[in-house]
Amino acid sequence: MSRLRHWKDRTLRFLWTHVRPFAFMTLVLFAVRSSLADWNDVPTGSMNPSILEGDRIFVNKVAYDLKVPFTTWHLLEWGNPQRGEVVVFYAPADGTRMVKRVAAVPGDTIEMVNNQLVVNGQPAQYGPPSPSVVADFPANRRPLHRFGTETIGGRSHPVMATPSIAARRSFEPVTVPPGKYLLLGDNRDNSYDSRYWGTVDRDQIVGRAAGIALSVDPDHSYHPRWGRTFKSLP
Repeated sequence: MSRLRHWKDRTLRFLWTHVRPFAFMTLVLFAVRSSLADWNDVPTGSMNPSILEGDRIFVNKVAYDLKVPFTTWHLLEWGNPQRGEVVVFYAPADGTRMVKRVAAVPGDTIEMVNNQLVVNGQPAQYGPPSPSVVADFPANRRPLHRFGTETIGGRSHPVMATPSIAARRSFEPVTVPPGKYLLLGDNRDNSYDSRYWGTVDRDQIVGRAAGIALSVDPDHSYHPRWGRTFKSLP
């Protein structure tokens, strides 16, 4: 009996001495990821050409507020998403974590006419794409798409269209309610976004997608794309 008690005591001392610090550090790491900074893998092309499949996005979780770890409860709030920013959020349809661009903020009236946005009565401006954006996009897929630059309120970002597929390219004017945001993918003809599931609550927005932490090419054995690593998002 004494041997069993001695073995238990040694086991408990070992756990307390060696496992406790590791468990504490793991808890701290996950708390930091939950409240301060995180990354988000991008498996789909809904944000092409700004974000490509295989990009790992750095998420600044304190861009707008400070949350209780492991929850969406706000402790402090010092800002709100702005039109044109890329955000990470939980989709209202099924809670899936997604990455989209803010097209309209609370109080905005927005409509889309044949893939062209009109915000508060002002049509967005459209111009040619940045050569670097097109160069990053896989060469074998470029002929299928049309690339451009969309400018709203002085802020510009890349957009892409695919004329050969059926898509929702127009919607009637809608005014964004208080505390809500209308989010769209830059890949306008192949994005499951606010056109289909409506606006997103402010408290479901996780943070701002600040840049690309790492990029791998899923079409070439997941080789690193060093030219995209540490690249900021437009």
